Amino acid sequence: MATLLSQPKRRPPLLRQAIKIRHRRGRVGDLQDPLPQRAQEIEPPSHHFSPEERALLYEEALYTVLHRLGQPEPNHVREASELLRYLQEAFHMEPQEHQQMLQQVQELEKPTFCLKATVKQAKGILGKDVSGFSDPYCLLGIEQGVGVPGGSPGSRRRQKAVVRHTIPEEQTHRTQVVTQTLNPVWDETFILEFEDISNASFHLDMWDMDTVESVRHKLGELTDLHGLRRIFKEARKDKGQDDFLGNVVLRLQDLHCREDQWYPLEPCTETYPDRGQCHLQFQLIHKRRATEASRSQPSYTVHLHLLQQLVSHEVTQHQAGSTSWDGLLSPQAATILFLHATQKDLSDFHQSMAQWLAYSRLYQSLEFPSSCLLHPITSIEYQWIQGRLKAEQLEELAASFSSLLAYGLSLIRRFRSVFPLSVSDSPARLQSLLRVLVQMCKMKAFGELCPNSTPLPRLVTEALRTGTVEWFHLKQQHHQPMVQGMLEAGKALLNLVQDIVGDLHQCQRTWNKIFHNALKIDLFSTAFLELQWLVAKRVQDHTAAVSGSVSPELGESLFQLYISLKELCQLGPIPSERDRALALDGFHRWFQPAIPSWLQKTYSVALARVQRAVQMDKLVPLGELTKHSTSAVDLSTCFAQISHTARQLDWPDPEEAFMITVKFVEDTCRLALVYCSLIKARARELSAGQKDQGQAANMLCVVVNDMEQLRLVIGKLPTQLAWEALEQRVGAVLEQGQLQNTLHAQLQGALAGLGHEIRTGVCTLAKQLEVGIATHIQKLVGIRESVLPEDAILPLMKFLEVELCYMNTNLVQENFSSLLTLLWTHTLTVLTEVATSQRNCPLASRRLKVVLQNLEICFYAEGCGLPPEALHTATFQALQRDLELQAASSQELIQKYFCSRIQQQVETTSEELGAVTVKASYSASEQKLRVELLSASSLLPLDSNGSSDPFVQLTLEPRHEFPELAPRETQKHKKELHPLFDETFELGSNSAAVGEPEG
Repeated sequence: MATLLSQPKRRPPLLRQAIKIRHRRGRVGDLQDPLPQRAQEIEPPSHHFSPEERALLYEEALYTVLHRLGQPEPNHVREASELLRYLQEAFHMEPQEHQQMLQQVQELEKPTFCLKATVKQAKGILGKDVSGFSDPYCLLGIEQGVGVPGGSPGSRRRQKAVVRHTIPEEQTHRTQVVTQTLNPVWDETFILEFEDISNASFHLDMWDMDTVESVRHKLGELTDLHGLRRIFKEARKDKGQDDFLGNVVLRLQDLHCREDQWYPLEPCTETYPDRGQCHLQFQLIHKRRATEASRSQPSYTVHLHLLQQLVSHEVTQHQAGSTSWDGLLSPQAATILFLHATQKDLSDFHQSMAQWLAYSRLYQSLEFPSSCLLHPITSIEYQWIQGRLKAEQLEELAASFSSLLAYGLSLIRRFRSVFPLSVSDSPARLQSLLRVLVQMCKMKAFGELCPNSTPLPRLVTEALRTGTVEWFHLKQQHHQPMVQGMLEAGKALLNLVQDIVGDLHQCQRTWNKIFHNALKIDLFSTAFLELQWLVAKRVQDHTAAVSGSVSPELGESLFQLYISLKELCQLGPIPSERDRALALDGFHRWFQPAIPSWLQKTYSVALARVQRAVQMDKLVPLGELTKHSTSAVDLSTCFAQISHTARQLDWPDPEEAFMITVKFVEDTCRLALVYCSLIKARARELSAGQKDQGQAANMLCVVVNDMEQLRLVIGKLPTQLAWEALEQRVGAVLEQGQLQNTLHAQLQGALAGLGHEIRTGVCTLAKQLEVGIATHIQKLVGIRESVLPEDAILPLMKFLEVELCYMNTNLVQENFSSLLTLLWTHTLTVLTEVATSQRNCPLASRRLKVVLQNLEICFYAEGCGLPPEALHTATFQALQRDLELQAASSQELIQKYFCSRIQQQVETTSEELGAVTVKASYSASEQKLRVELLSASSLLPLDSNGSSDPFVQLTLEPRHEFPELAPRETQKHKKELHPLFDETFELGSNSAAVGEPEG
């Protein structure tokens, strides 16, 4: 006889009975054992059990393995010995203790084995009624003692009514009848007891309920010939006899612990082989387990403790191997927990509940991924019905929510130390924790069990704010100096501010995105507002304690603190985006007393560095392309450091910022002039013991190059100190032009001083060459006449080639150009003096003319030397003209004279002396020049009567070229200023040159 599971009775252990349970929607919780009363607790209990509790739990686990039923799941462990070894390790049992416990469990009474069978539905069954449908129901039961090893109940001769004819009626169970359908749905569950799984088989027969009806009623339901055939067939059978629809026969030993499949309905004859399918669910469970834990505690609680023990072992095993548990149970643990849940008939919902409670407790004491909590959260949310749980379970679940939330908030409050960025997976771990808390607080269960809970974003924000303050105080305590004093306190405060800046950078780059994505919380703003207020109070107290003059050490500490505070403020929002003032606003005013110390320290350090750089300088070029020495490089770095200090300071007050910049420029210019003095003294020091004048010249070249490099560096001050931005800032507080008159005047003064020093050095180099140039020019004048001018100037050109090549190698381009300019000017002066003294010597003048031509080419150097406009000075042009005249012969001078006259005639455009009309042609074959004098006009009156007597004279010039030709004249015209000549002349000559007629 079957009874409901909710009303169990004591039965003889060998009496095989079945318990039928009809499913009631939403009443799955009724299947659970009652839970004991528990007091509400917020703090999670320890995951460690007492020795007595551990012994009871170990007995339960051994009992589960020893009385295993069904085929193993694909990924589960098959061998019981392996599971027992795992349990021994998980419970830390000694071998002797393990054997003793194992023997005790083996002596316990076996449990009652049951098959929990659920008949879900069927589809495609035969239609036995006249209407084409059936009224199906199922008979099911377990046949005991007929199984044959290796055989199958299906191999027996097919027969109808296996259940009805072979299984006792009290062990036979029946579903409800579903009328007029070919796809019935039952969803009914039955508990079927059996004794030995090896020779037990499950049988299900499906029948069509046949009720007694009149022929008229059946004819009314007739729809086709098949229905008529069914009427004739029913007429031949007994009234009320049900029709067989098919059966399912399964050996229990072939089943897994849990099965959920569609099974084909087997026919009894071959008439209708396809009889549809039946959906069945099976679970092999225990009843009346003999363990103490099963008798004294609810199944749900026992499974929770077992899960907690095994997960704790899994986590500690991974920690022992220096690895992190990934949330996946080992095959042994998964097998044991699956067997226990199945044997204890725990629902999926209660398994999820147990998993949640175990994991949420262990997470608070062991280190494993919080993502393991997401699966039970999802499962509970999906299956949540508050009525499934008793009050004690609801209380326990609410306590777990509160406990995990409090623990999670404590981790968030300490996230800087719990999730350090030095560990690569820290951001992912924090993100996972936030996701778990968000999902938990969104659960219907959480909303119903914790209705008064503060919204999670507000809780997290408060935790972050509190944690930031706590972190600040811990850092402050960590940096507390061992020795009390202003300098030590300043260093400690500086280290604290630097740690805060670093933390805010981490919040900005990493943490803020995580909190914003999860909860829309701006962690960076929260941390910044708290920290800036705490920092401001301590910095203000520290700077207020500074009195009187500030020592260099204290000034340096204050400067570094100022720079760190600037960086801290730059991380915050700009003033236009803030809704309130910050405690650090205007913090620069706290440091005003230290400004003189900072400026003096900057200058002192720079001066010491310049002196050290010059003292160590050997005045040797750094390389073939870099022609200045080491001190120039050090000086450039020194000035760059001053500019960097000025940019770091970036004083907010415009007027004070202007005064600070003036001081920086003044100090920089002063350092430049000091450097010039030091580097010249260094050159004198190094050249004092040198006998080689060439080495001294080398050093002088390096000195000049160093000064030129310094001039380039000084010229960049307006850019490096951002004068344009400063001018925009101080425009409202300074008078018009004050910045130009102050800063630019300082700069121009320094550049002028450097330029003077450079010119002085270049002049010194030029004087060394001028003597050689003058000597060679004087020598070439006295060379004998037989030497050609091109050969006479060779010593001078070789001297210049050697010396200028040397200077070009050792001087930068700017200084080399200056040297060339000085040498060219001096050379022209020497040439002019010699040309004047040798005016009456054509030979010397010709040589000097060749010298001037070659020197022009030399100093131009194919565009690499002086440009043409620098070469062709007034002195050069006058000298060139004089030398050309002095070097020319008489005939050449006459030729030049007439060429100039011709050029003069071409350039004449006015008719002040009148004009004459001439027509000329030359016959090459006859070598004759034909000249036609036509007329004249506007002649000047030269007589006293106001008129003239004009005539024209024709000659071929120069006359020494045409000695045989006499001058020719036209007729005279009396008292005529506009004569008409109209005369033609033919001038013949054997010479190839024919001159222009002159009138």
